[in-house]
Amino acid sequence: MNVVTLNPQKFRDPVRTLDGQARASVALRALETLWFNTGTLCNITCAHCYIESSPTNDRLEYLRAHEVAHYLDEIRDTGLPTAEIGFTGGEPFMNPDFLAMLEECLARGFRVLVLTNAMQPMRRPKVAQGLLALHKRFDEKLTLRVSLDHYTKALHETERGAGTWNAAIDGMRFLSGHGFSLDVAGRLCWDEVMDTARAGYARLFAEHDIHIDAYNPAQLVLFPEMDEQVDVPEITTACWGILDKNPDDVMCASARMVVKRKGAARPAVLACTLLPYDTRFELGETLAGAKRPVTLNHPHCAKFCVLGGASCSVKA
Repeated sequence: MNVVTLNPQKFRDPVRTLDGQARASVALRALETLWFNTGTLCNITCAHCYIESSPTNDRLEYLRAHEVAHYLDEIRDTGLPTAEIGFTGGEPFMNPDFLAMLEECLARGFRVLVLTNAMQPMRRPKVAQGLLALHKRFDEKLTLRVSLDHYTKALHETERGAGTWNAAIDGMRFLSGHGFSLDVAGRLCWDEVMDTARAGYARLFAEHDIHIDAYNPAQLVLFPEMDEQVDVPEITTACWGILDKNPDDVMCASARMVVKRKGAARPAVLACTLLPYDTRFELGETLAGAKRPVTLNHPHCAKFCVLGGASCSVKA
């Protein structure tokens, strides 16, 4: 298959597309979901990780529990309508403060979504015991979304490495067996159609007694592949009508993400979970200062959010 590479002049101007049309932007309708990146360190190195997580990448430092609490205080003190907190990484369960962060968010009444590979960091005895205790206290307010790139061992391990399949399946069986609210995130990157992928995951879940409905798009989230080098159209203001899309449905209309850059004195608020290193999408240090509209001048904005219709929220 011939792949057209992206023209490097695209997505540069925040106001105009390469052909001179007005670039689309998205206003923050309401901050419904606040994401925290717990740090880019991970127990594995995937072949195509959008954030380049690995056992050595600490470009985003570990967030600390008091820093998370600071933003929860801002939500409370300014009356923001935030109902959901998301945690991503790296692998969140590697962060030594992670269980404390979870407890703080759940105790304040937020729904919490955790993106995890469900492998060794989550299964360490003290961590697993703490997670079970939180599940007992807060039940369905806590959802874990496990990354399982494909429903076959061969393709999953092509992305995540040898030995990752059995550990992920074992982690999912642990979570399902203990009654956790459980989702799976897969990928559509092997020229596979949606129906085929869902049928494959359904067989896998049935085989391992994992209680997930593969045909429910909120329980099995299948993300489009993100490759910044592959050509994708720029999104103009006219595209909303052409595509019959509402900008209020794009992720940055209702979400922001907090990160801690290596060596930074304080965390920063970003427009999007998918763009942790692009400083064009950094919106300051407070939620109040992060309300300005986001211009869609990155390939991920087009392929993942607008054309792909994807979202990282639990309401995907």
